[in-house]
Amino acid sequence: MRAMKLEAAGSRLRLLEQAPVGAPGLGQVLIRVRACGVCRTDLHIVDGELDRPKLPLVPGHEIVGLVSAVGNGVTTLRPGDRVGVPWLGWTCGNCAFCRSGRENLCADARFTGYQIDGGYAEFAIADARYCFPIPAAYDDVAAAPLLCAGLIGYRALRLAGTAERLGLYGFGAAAHIAAQVARHLGQKVFAFTKPGDRAGQDFARALGAVWAGGSDALPPAPLDAALIFAPVGALVPAALAATEKGGTVVCAGIHMSDIPSFPYRLLWQERVLRSVANLTRRDGEEFLALAPLVPVRTVTKAFPLADANEALRRLREGEIEGAAVLVP
Repeated sequence: MRAMKLEAAGSRLRLLEQAPVGAPGLGQVLIRVRACGVCRTDLHIVDGELDRPKLPLVPGHEIVGLVSAVGNGVTTLRPGDRVGVPWLGWTCGNCAFCRSGRENLCADARFTGYQIDGGYAEFAIADARYCFPIPAAYDDVAAAPLLCAGLIGYRALRLAGTAERLGLYGFGAAAHIAAQVARHLGQKVFAFTKPGDRAGQDFARALGAVWAGGSDALPPAPLDAALIFAPVGALVPAALAATEKGGTVVCAGIHMSDIPSFPYRLLWQERVLRSVANLTRRDGEEFLALAPLVPVRTVTKAFPLADANEALRRLREGEIEGAAVLVP
């Protein structure tokens, strides 16, 4: 098969024309990849900001494809089934976190496109437990961003609670999906982009934001909750300053630059600051059932598999509106 491989942190991905496909083991399935989203977490891995990847590595954890073969013990999937594979790719199933429905915190968890080869390839092997049926309403490219941008946005929304006025900091792939879900739930969306990013603000308004401005601005009314998708630690005190008493600020990224010191008064009056870690299968099941009802419409830019480095570059430079998706 053809595959894009990361051989060292900070290097470009290398196109392999004859990579081995492999065979599914116990509890696994072999998937013919039809589309794979390009996520900001992929950038953090490629750029060396997440420092424990399996190397060499095939990145990619927003996989949509068809089951090609099943390993021993797999009874839930059959060849030909269309499935999605998310970031959380394996857990032990036995620890206190797994047993209490918090498998996203499993100490032995392994992640797709990080410790497990992912979807920047023509085939991928995945744990059948962590494969989700894809709603028929979505084609392969449109579905790919749902597997991480959508799931993390959904989990962040759940952890933010019931907020009438919701702020979204960083209006990229995750926020453009979260904004649609929030509007469906009756929330008012306030979008924050890089200062001066008029195109990003127009994009947010087109998706129903009642206000859009730079991240250095205060919204016209205090927020009940804020979700931070941009990996910029300085946005934490900014979001707290924009949030009402008793409000919640959720840091939704797996990586963020250091948070600068800030006065206690920004946190005082029972504001809550929390993070989102990974996702659970419950998140996937709930969100993929909800998405067609909203209906969530993903904005995508498709790239051939061989152009993965260009897709990553454009994402790094903020040149992608919505989500980039590789098509093998």
